[in-house]
Amino acid sequence: MNFKPETFDIQLERYTYGGETLGRLSDGRAVFVPFGLPGERVRVRLTEERKNFARGEIIEIFETSKDRIQPRCKHFGECGGCHYQNLPYEKQLEIKTEILRDQLTRIGKIENPPVQRMVACPNPWNYRNHIQFSLSEKGKLGFVRASDRPSPSKDILEISECYLPEPSINDFWPRLEFEPETGIERVSLRTGQEDDLMLMLESGSLEPPELEIEAGISVTHNYEENTVVMAGNDHTFISVLGRDFKVSAPSFFQVNTVMAETMVQYLLDHLPITQASRALDIYCGVGLFSAFLAPKCRRVIGIEASPSACADFVFNLDEFENVELYEGLAEDVIPHLEGKPEVVLVDPPRAGLEKNVVDGILNLKPQVIAYVSCDPSTLARDARRLIEGGYKLKQVTPFDLFPQTYHIESISMFEAK
Repeated sequence: MNFKPETFDIQLERYTYGGETLGRLSDGRAVFVPFGLPGERVRVRLTEERKNFARGEIIEIFETSKDRIQPRCKHFGECGGCHYQNLPYEKQLEIKTEILRDQLTRIGKIENPPVQRMVACPNPWNYRNHIQFSLSEKGKLGFVRASDRPSPSKDILEISECYLPEPSINDFWPRLEFEPETGIERVSLRTGQEDDLMLMLESGSLEPPELEIEAGISVTHNYEENTVVMAGNDHTFISVLGRDFKVSAPSFFQVNTVMAETMVQYLLDHLPITQASRALDIYCGVGLFSAFLAPKCRRVIGIEASPSACADFVFNLDEFENVELYEGLAEDVIPHLEGKPEVVLVDPPRAGLEKNVVDGILNLKPQVIAYVSCDPSTLARDARRLIEGGYKLKQVTPFDLFPQTYHIESISMFEAK
């Protein structure tokens, strides 16, 4: 939609999910503004206009919130990676907890949702074991800009610093150089045990790019489901609570290792499992949760669609005789399962659970459902479905896996009524 950018002076009212703050235009329409804080009076330039709402960017702050602090990174405000560096960490935790509660109330229609205090990350900087860069036209590493202004192509902000990756990644990435127009779409780095580094290149071509490879790191080229090893190995190992997990280049793994340990321990402490229990781990990935459930249960069944993650799961849980794995979409596998698990654990992608998956879980009638979520809006939608299907939401515990950003991880415990 073409429009002439307009400026408005508005009062910012409250935080919303997605890293924006809500204000209102003179006609009553909501306007969503990144990097603003409630209570601030600001001048905004509209970047998008719709019938019922608009988006804008701050061009001047007239009244500054007492909560505002100086961001650590010089790219904050331009880079789309961080949203809350202008707030003290304790305030970030409060905001995310309230946003989670609001989403469950408004979308899930849950009155007084049992949201606990957010579990803080002990190191709110340099916590990511995996970081993904985009390349600018000049071949420089960067991230998508924060600007909401509609654009035919994503505008890449070239960066010279970032305070989210673990130190071994941060020491290495500034030394990477690529020729312009290489065809590489994304550049990822993952760190494992003893700072073992893996460089993963993604492109739209089956042909690996030409690259001068530094000794001592693994390099892979990923095209769709194909992985070509250019140096070293196609995997690394990440240790969680003293247990090693093989993680191949295309496989998903929690990006915050310390908080992954915290979530695993939480599940072990709160799931009512015994040596007679049967547990179903849907979207089981490389087996992070299954590996800790297996010694405590009679039977563990994993479901995972990613071939790479399935291969890692088999490797990581090879020692257990009581574990089964089904490779396929959850909605296709669940109707064919034999027996009824007492415990179901789900860790879906950001889109949440397909309706057929919810229906399949309800048909299994487990005693307890543990829902690991990375998106409070889809969690709220699915929680409403589970409650309507005969479950009570007992507890929601948020975990701050992504400090400085708006992302909210949580574990919700549902019990059969």
